[in-house]
Amino acid sequence: MTAAACGLAAALAVALAASHAAAQSAPTQSTPSQSTPVPKPAPKVRDVAQTAPAAAKQAAPAVTGTTNQPPPNPIIPDPRNRAPTNIFATFDANQKAQASKVSNYLSSLTLLAGNFVQVGPDGSKTKGDFYMQKPGKVRFEYDAPSPIAIIADGSAVAVRDRKLATQDIYPLSQTPLRFLLSDRVDLMKDTNVISVTQDELFITITIEEKQALIGTSRLMLMVGVKDNQLKQWTVTDPQGYDTTVAVYNLEQPKKLDPGLFKIDFTNYSIPN
Repeated sequence: MTAAACGLAAALAVALAASHAAAQSAPTQSTPSQSTPVPKPAPKVRDVAQTAPAAAKQAAPAVTGTTNQPPPNPIIPDPRNRAPTNIFATFDANQKAQASKVSNYLSSLTLLAGNFVQVGPDGSKTKGDFYMQKPGKVRFEYDAPSPIAIIADGSAVAVRDRKLATQDIYPLSQTPLRFLLSDRVDLMKDTNVISVTQDELFITITIEEKQALIGTSRLMLMVGVKDNQLKQWTVTDPQGYDTTVAVYNLEQPKKLDPGLFKIDFTNYSIPN
């Protein structure tokens, strides 16, 4: 996988993500380069009702935000403003309330779909669609010409590169955003929160995770103050590189095609 492709995977095996860039030297499984998985194209979010299977058509998505919004401009954090580790030993009542509000929102999500814009460490932008079903399932489809697709099936994360004809498999438990796909989320209890701030637009929560063999990574979540919806996240890998993902056109469908989250571990041939 190229360095650029690894950067994409690092951000989104995301939602899921710093672990792919940090752990790419030791994947648990990699498919041979001579074969490539070509997943069934996921339906565009705006066309779910028209393209989903018959059962899904009977339960059209309930729109939670304004659809067909233009892609947002992600807010890129200033690396000079990084908070040192462990300076936030305690939090006041207001900060705890903000963290609780975000935790409750994340816990309330069961199905989510939308679009995303990603800004890599080199400033490059890519777009695509994502689909999430808790617990543990998510799919990211990048728009062409990117060959990347990322799928989590509840226990594993597959990073597919159709151009290089590879698929790498990683444990979902090794991704720093794994708690977002849990049934219940308690940021203060389940993660190492080092910063909680709020301005007129966003509640921003920064989480730090240390792994002995990989190093320290950080995740910065930003939730809208007015609509209480997830707006973006930034993953800082152990080398200090940032990848930012902004989400928009969010919908909470009543049903998603289970095939979106299927990882084929045995058949990687190109269909006719």
